[in-house]
Amino acid sequence: MKELQLKYGCNPNQKPARVFMENGDLPITVLNGKPGYINLLDALNGYQLVKELKEATGLPAATSFKHVSPAGAAVGLPLSDTLKAIYFTGDVELTPLASAYARARGADRMSSFGDFISLSDTCDKATAQLIAKEVSDGIIAPSYDAEALEILKAKKKGAYCIIQIDENYTPPATEVKQVFGVYFEQGHNFQKFDDSIFANMVTENKTLSEDEKRNLIISQIVLKYTQSNSVCYVKDGQAIGIGAGQQSRIHCTRLAGEKADKWWLRQSPKVLGLKFVDGIKRADRDNAIDVYTSDEYEDVLAEGKWQTIFKEKPTVFTREEKKEWIAKNTDVALGSDAFFPFGDNIERARKSGVKVIAQPGGSVRDDNVIEACNRYGIAMAFTGIRLFHH
Repeated sequence: MKELQLKYGCNPNQKPARVFMENGDLPITVLNGKPGYINLLDALNGYQLVKELKEATGLPAATSFKHVSPAGAAVGLPLSDTLKAIYFTGDVELTPLASAYARARGADRMSSFGDFISLSDTCDKATAQLIAKEVSDGIIAPSYDAEALEILKAKKKGAYCIIQIDENYTPPATEVKQVFGVYFEQGHNFQKFDDSIFANMVTENKTLSEDEKRNLIISQIVLKYTQSNSVCYVKDGQAIGIGAGQQSRIHCTRLAGEKADKWWLRQSPKVLGLKFVDGIKRADRDNAIDVYTSDEYEDVLAEGKWQTIFKEKPTVFTREEKKEWIAKNTDVALGSDAFFPFGDNIERARKSGVKVIAQPGGSVRDDNVIEACNRYGIAMAFTGIRLFHH
């Protein structure tokens, strides 16, 4: 099939809309549902991301995409009991791919609401069982087990979008797009990542463990498919905070850091001990946790809204308690898609447990950034690789 007609483009008024190939057939087959324009942008970007994660780490990978940037991405490392609890995996027997999906979907549950999922490997029953519980627009994978396919086809009253992609497809060496009637052409970004990107360690601390290298490589691949400017915090094989599409580098670092802090706060005894009313929807529960871990919650308590969410009135999670808990998060890796222009990015990053950094380097203030890293014993590599994505 060379062409797929779409209902509309980015918005309902943008018609006609289609995806097509000038040469050869489309590398995708729609197995169920009707994908939209943005769905396919998410699917094709997301699949590239997970395919490269699998190639770089040897582990199955998953990502949760929203509006052409990942809300979460991860490889299939085992989950602790705490992570199983905050990701609400229930009684599903987790396979490596299911673990990757649980991590990708669970890192930023607010942003992942209504996502498009990409998987590096054949979607198995366990992964489909997790997906069945979540609000999602669709999925792309190289293949599907029969049981998994039946589970997914039942979502959204049978309208769930399921796409199969040819895992052997290779894009052309050049890519073209049009903006305001003007054509843009550039070489496809075939950049790959391995340990060689850490050859230029510029800080006093030049030590990177194998786990830290893997986390930094994950950060680079995630950034390659995140709208710029972007910064990515990674821990234990998964992105825990992604700051995308900001005009200022420090705002990327802050946004991603706040998301990483939220992820860590959800693992605190105070959050794990919350008792929700019976029958609460997953989205309402996620929203409640987000509010509970914010500074807004004291206002919610004062207004008496807690009765519709919790079985008993929770105590306030004070700023001091949150700060103390966040300080316990360590061994976080940080990647940036372009150089840090000021040391303030390092000051913010270390508050969220960052110990290792990979960034291109090349700022006139590199010395200031290196000095800030040395002050906190952070190891930093200059990769020389910019990863802008637009």
